[in-house]
Amino acid sequence: MPKQKTHKGLAKRVKVTAKGKIKIHKAGAGHLMSVKTSKRRRRIRRTGVVGSAAFTRKMREALLR
Repeated sequence: MPKQKTHKGLAKRVKVTAKGKIKIHKAGAGHLMSVKTSKRRRRIRRTGVVGSAAFTRKMREALLR
């Protein structure tokens, strides 16, 4: 049976940390920044971590095939 391929689209968008968590970029930073509050813009700048354990497992399987 052939090897499973890495999902390249996902690999370009996320990183796996040393402990196996998935780091993502937050959505909403593309445009219309003048409408958003400073607090909201600061939070968008930070990287996020995928919270759901089941979803993290599925993403890790797609990345580490």
